[in-house]
Amino acid sequence: MSTNTAPRLPHDARLRQLADEVWDAVAASDEYAATELILRALDEGADPESVLLDVIARVQGKVGEEWAANRMTVAQEHAATAINERAVGAVSVHPAARTAVTRGRITVACVDGEWHALPARLLTEVLKLRGWRVDYLGAQVPSPHLIAHLHTTNADAVALSGSIATRLPTAHAAITACQAIGVPVLVGGAAFGPTGQYAKLLGADAWAPDARSAADRLAHGPLSRPLPDHQQFDDLPHLGDQEYTLVARNSASLVRTVFNALEAAFPAMAAYDDLQRERTAEDLAHIVEFLTTALYLDDEALFTWFITWTAHILDARGVPVQSLPPALNLLAGELKDFPRAVRILRRGTEALAAPHATAAGTTV
Repeated sequence: MSTNTAPRLPHDARLRQLADEVWDAVAASDEYAATELILRALDEGADPESVLLDVIARVQGKVGEEWAANRMTVAQEHAATAINERAVGAVSVHPAARTAVTRGRITVACVDGEWHALPARLLTEVLKLRGWRVDYLGAQVPSPHLIAHLHTTNADAVALSGSIATRLPTAHAAITACQAIGVPVLVGGAAFGPTGQYAKLLGADAWAPDARSAADRLAHGPLSRPLPDHQQFDDLPHLGDQEYTLVARNSASLVRTVFNALEAAFPAMAAYDDLQRERTAEDLAHIVEFLTTALYLDDEALFTWFITWTAHILDARGVPVQSLPPALNLLAGELKDFPRAVRILRRGTEALAAPHATAAGTTV
């Protein structure tokens, strides 16, 4: 008997096709089409975890790529992210995603100052699918509020999410505070490095590169509860030179001083309009912020990655990358009495002079 039914695609191919269709809807700012595609796939038997991680997370990754390439504005990126968040919500209430609690209790939160909440929300839904009871606290959770919550819930672990490396000093404080009351911490997100190197440096009990790996790690066995005073702040001895503290404390004045001097060092800036000058000030603030984080971690590579990534972003937007070396030189002059800061800035200047310096780097 003949039939007009098309051959069914393999599982991975169906997920890729669904991701492409959802991307088209998200790119068109069509929330209804995006959620309908997700719900239809679940109705047809798609695995909810795969829909979350192989479809929605993949689409969100493309949103970031399109923004970096200047093919999507900040407003469009925010709108696309909001649609993806609502798509996650649609999965969470679908009958296919209703799972009984068979495991313990996990608190999922973003580091204080971290607004990128979608990775933490994805992890929350995956853990719920795996049978965990999850307290999802959302974006930028101050450490005192996190600790107060833990005192009332007897959580088995905290899953702490961070996407921006400049929040790592705050993450360190949160990790230490959780461990001080006996709650182990699993961290994840781009902030902790592509291999989790900053998770280890800051004393986290475990690290995972993505939501699926995090859920697998927690399912493998309970994280050991730390003993009181397990983690101490003297585990970063380089902070004894006070460079991090002094640069962080004076960051606003550093930005103002370098901004005022940059016009002479980079004559093209004299023709900038008000918006361009505002953007330049913002870029300088980000440079100083990453410098202070590199000082906290004593990691030159973090700063060189950031400065070459910044060059890539500026280049994609038609902004002269030649403004960066003068800015770094001016900063080095202002910080001449801070040897670690000067060394990090020099490495940044050298990285910009290297071939392919504007190529996109590995996400940190």
